[in-house]
Amino acid sequence: MKKLSLNLLLVFTAVFLFESVAQAVCPVCTIAIGAGLEGMRMLGVKDILTGIWAGGLTISLIGWTANYMHKHNVKNPLWYGLNILVYCSLLASVYFVPFGHPFVQWWENCMWGIDQFLLGILVGSITFVLMELWYMRIKKNNGGHALFPFQKVVMPFLGLLVMTGLFWAIIKWFPTMGIVLC
Repeated sequence: MKKLSLNLLLVFTAVFLFESVAQAVCPVCTIAIGAGLEGMRMLGVKDILTGIWAGGLTISLIGWTANYMHKHNVKNPLWYGLNILVYCSLLASVYFVPFGHPFVQWWENCMWGIDQFLLGILVGSITFVLMELWYMRIKKNNGGHALFPFQKVVMPFLGLLVMTGLFWAIIKWFPTMGIVLC
């Protein structure tokens, strides 16, 4: 609990420090996803469900950083590529934690021939990007305004929540119907 409190304090501090320059992805959305990710890992939730939230969080952080670089007139595309590489490397580091005790082990459990955590990351990342694109399209079609307050927060969060529910149902019910997941 102490570790979670410290992590949340660090996230809130970072949000308040960079709030005025980080508008690519809503800070509240990123905090909600980060808290959900940490909470699920602590509760021992299946890796695919945790991966969905990790993928969403990673895309959110990439967006934050890219927007910060854009506002500070960084024009070199190599820096934007490095941004993506750094965050993806940080996410991949869960497979290579020091002392030989990774949080996630390759092929410990798989779904459809893919490591569950990796599949979750892909699903979460794609879902987050699609929900952000959908939000921008709705906003454009509505004269530059959201349809309801906090829509920018709700849409990516709801997308990740729906995917979590869908994959939870798949994990729970497919094996009872005789469908093999790996």
